[in-house]
Amino acid sequence: MAIHELSALLWRERELLDVLTFKLEEEQLLLTSGNSRWLPLGTKEVEQVLGHLSQASLARTIEAAVVAESWGLPTDATLSELVAAAPEGAWAEVLNAHLTALTRQTSLIKELRDTNEQFLRSAVRSTQESIADLQPSSAAGTYDAQGKTGATAGSRIFDQRF
Repeated sequence: MAIHELSALLWRERELLDVLTFKLEEEQLLLTSGNSRWLPLGTKEVEQVLGHLSQASLARTIEAAVVAESWGLPTDATLSELVAAAPEGAWAEVLNAHLTALTRQTSLIKELRDTNEQFLRSAVRSTQESIADLQPSSAAGTYDAQGKTGATAGSRIFDQRF
């Protein structure tokens, strides 16, 4: 029966969303600790989970179309529409539980993503400011006492007149 397969695919998608939540929280811990050494690996793991999630979502969409058609709905019916059209019995409750959990998980993932993005923006801004402090004023686009730019500061240890 297609509804059993749809429920199994919804469980799989929920599990992948849990893994994605975990990976985003890992990334956040790396960002807040300032330990950026493992950040590329964490980002790669997030991308892998997103790939698996995309495949699971596609399989779920196909199975949902089969269920929708068997229940007399358009094949592009949403999970909310499937819940509303579910026959009397446990399937309405099961699908509604999946919908509630998926909604909650995606909301949490969005919050984590937004927070991580803020941490990354802050880190980029801090890095840019640090680099700007290391560059001589002429490289930063300012002028010296004579109104010139691009001149090197010269040696600070030896007097160049000698």
